[in-house]
Parts: sequence; C-alpha cells; structure tokens
Amino acid sequence: MLIIKNVRILDPASATDMTGDISIENGKIKTIGSVKAGKEDQILDGSGLIAAPGLVDTHVHFRDPGLTYKEDIYTGAHAAAAGGFTSVVCMANTKPVGDNVDTVSYVVEKGKKTNIHVYTTAAVTKSFDGKNLTDFQALLQAGAIGFTDDGIPIKDAGTVKAAMEMAAALDVPISLHEEDPELIVSPGVNQGKVSEKLHYGGAPAKSEYEMVRRDCELALQTRARTVIQHISSAESVEAVRQCWKKGGRIYGEVTPQHFSATEDLVLEKGALARVNPPLRTETDRQAIIEGLKDGTLNIIATDHAPHSREEKAKDLKDAPSGMIGLETSLALGITNLVKTGELELMDLLEKMTINPAMLYHLNAGRLTEGGPADLVLFDPEKKWVVEEQFYSKASNSPFIGMELTGQVQYTICGGKVIFER
Repeated sequence: MLIIKNVRILDPASATDMTGDISIENGKIKTIGSVKAGKEDQILDGSGLIAAPGLVDTHVHFRDPGLTYKEDIYTGAHAAAAGGFTSVVCMANTKPVGDNVDTVSYVVEKGKKTNIHVYTTAAVTKSFDGKNLTDFQALLQAGAIGFTDDGIPIKDAGTVKAAMEMAAALDVPISLHEEDPELIVSPGVNQGKVSEKLHYGGAPAKSEYEMVRRDCELALQTRARTVIQHISSAESVEAVRQCWKKGGRIYGEVTPQHFSATEDLVLEKGALARVNPPLRTETDRQAIIEGLKDGTLNIIATDHAPHSREEKAKDLKDAPSGMIGLETSLALGITNLVKTGELELMDLLEKMTINPAMLYHLNAGRLTEGGPADLVLFDPEKKWVVEEQFYSKASNSPFIGMELTGQVQYTICGGKVIFER
C-alpha cells in the first residue's frame, strides 16, 4: 500500500481542504484522513505539498498519427505526467485526420499503452472540409468521446447547426475553433499595435467574436453541449456569458497563455508567441480573468501544440502557430491567477480537474475513497525557471527563461507514481 502522509488535500468536487493522509491500494484511493502505516507500506512524505486530483486537459495535440516528428502519443503522455495531468483529450487534426474509424481506433489503442489516460475526439466534418459531416455514431463506437475540427473553423452556419443537432442527440460535446479566415490578414498575431510595428497584417478580435456570437446562438437553439475553444477576446467572453445566462449548455475554454500574456510577448519571443487565436491586449486578458472569476470561462486547457525547433525558427510569417503547454500550465495558473489574488487555488483546480472531467463524463477530476488513484502532488510555493529541456519532444514555449511559482513534484496515475521530480 502507498501512503501519502501529512499532505494538504484539495478536492474541488467535494470542497475538501484538509491536512491528512491518503492511502492507495490496487489502483484505488482506500482512505482519505488519518492512516496508520504498516511495516511493508510505501510512505511518501507530503509535508509542504498539496495533493489534488490528477489534472485533466481537454485540448491537446499529440500529432500522432502522421506528424510524430513534432510529438507522439508516448512523449505527449510523458509531458502530461510531468505537468501533473493524468487525463488528456487529443484533437483530431492528425494526418490522416481523425474522421474515420481506423484513425480514431489507432489513437485509442496507442493511448492505452501510456502511463496516463489518453482520450480522443473525432472530426466534425470529413477531411475538415467544413461541409460534410462524419459518421458520429461509428466514431463514438470506435472510442471517440467528442467532436471538433479544431485548427480549422467551420464557416458554414448550416453545417454547424446540423453538427450541433447530431451532438445534442448523442449527448456528446462539440468543440469549436472560432476564427473567420475572411477577416484575417495574417494569422497568429493580434491585429493591433504589435502587428503594425512588425508590418504584419494580423488577426482581429472580430474574426473570433463574430463566430462565437453565431455559435452561441446556435447552441441555444440546438441545446448542444458546446465548447468555445481557446477564447482570446473580451467580446467573446461576453458572448459566452450571455449565452450561459440564457441557459445555453456552453463551456468557455481558456488557455494559460491567454490569461498570462499579451501581444507584447510577440515582440520579445517572435514566432514562439505566434498562436491561433493570437495573444491579444491587456484589456482582453483582464476580461478573460474576469470570465474565470465569474465562471463564464469554466475550463482551463493547454492547447498543447508541439512544433519542431526548425519550424519555429522560421520568420514570423512562415512559422506555424502554436506552443506547448502541458509542463507549464499549473505553474502559470498559480503565478498569474492565484499569486495575484485573482483566483483561489481551489477555483483554479476546479477548472483544471472536475469541470473538464464532467464535460466528457470522465471518471476523473475528484479525490474520493474507492475512486481512481489519479493525483498530482505539487509545491505551491516552489519558484523555478522554465528551461529549454522538456519531456515533450518539442520546446516551442515562449515562457522559457521566465520564473514561475508552483511546481509538480509527483504525479500518480492508477496508483502508480508515474512522475517524480
């Protein structure tokens, strides 16, 4: 039996905040409270640490199949474990696209061979064409747990509505990447002072929020469980807020980069800070934080998007958009939300554990006796500098060199210690 002694236990699902012990046996949590250790028990000293449910990330790109020089399911899982994540949901923009049973089954089966829980979505439309819906039922039977064309916006409102109706009938989430390409001059950088200084066309906030407004209305009409992905603008936050107030089954997703940084980071980090949708203004960042505080934005997900060093070394206009995020996510939240007084630690963890788990009906995101022994143990006060070496294959993070607070010390999945610092 593994016993974690003298640890602060935080479980948002049950509002538990206590100091005590946790015993683990046969992959399950046996006892939460006070545990007397036997001679043969393995003891882990949790003094000064916080034990929370293993983190859940509903938006990752593991690039497998087809683009495994960037990342693969095994390395992605290792990066997740290093970041405290025990459950992740992969996006469908692989090569080939996850629009067929074979590709979805491949990800599901390979994910089972990792040390965490790897789930996958499937594509909404065939080959991401934005017009022809995939066979939702067949893809669910193959193991998909939701649908998204993430990376590509679905321009046609009729297609979105039909997809939402199907998702609602099957009671599965549909997640939407909201950027109207017709309004974008150049992707990855906010259209504003920074794009002007760099003589780079940029992507205006309007390209996002106009689609968000449209899809919030469709979500109200269809009653689909709808995720608005990686929200970046103040207007988008407000659109989701109003949809939620009207009773929409809406989930506002935000990434650590969008609550931690602004477009100014592009001036310092160049293509490493190029991401779709782009980092925007301080006004937008503050609106995102307000959305986190009032519950409009109820899920924090990384949009972990690995690229090779050679790809990100290209000029801003030629480099791909995206950054890795699994290994810095919790620390960015502690540093930029908790330590600044914007959120309580329990609130941050809620958006990284039980909320994303409930979205996909996962048996995760909570600490309960008899439940799965999936935990993260972290030091909330530990200061560390982000280095260029990651467990991910990729190192495309604009946060390299920055000092953050809060560091994962252990990750436990299925009762086994799968990461130890």
